[in-house]
Amino acid sequence: QVQLVESGGGLVQAGGSLRLSCAASGSIFSINAMGWYRQAPGKQRELVAAITGGGSTNYADSVKGRFTISRDNAKNTVYLQMNALNPEDTAVYYCNADAVGGTFRLPRPYWGQGTQVTVSS
Repeated sequence: QVQLVESGGGLVQAGGSLRLSCAASGSIFSINAMGWYRQAPGKQRELVAAITGGGSTNYADSVKGRFTISRDNAKNTVYLQMNALNPEDTAVYYCNADAVGGTFRLPRPYWGQGTQVTVSS
């Protein structure tokens, strides 16, 4: 069993910054890619940023140049540094990990419960 716990969400003014953290725990054999998704009210969940085990990254066009994803493999933790936030970034942010754990031999997706990010004008 693998658990993901997000932290770092909150309320900030436009132009401000937040740093999200997501720590994986439990019976983990390996973690491959990790990522951050977000979902605003009435909208689909979308990929914000992803990072492979080797450190390659991908970003949604809307956050390129403003957000930075990173990871600490020793701590099984992924981070999302968010700068120059605007109200359109308001959403629940979810951590995702492609991991092998528990009794499973093949990787499968795991999700955190989400953390609220609200950006005011």
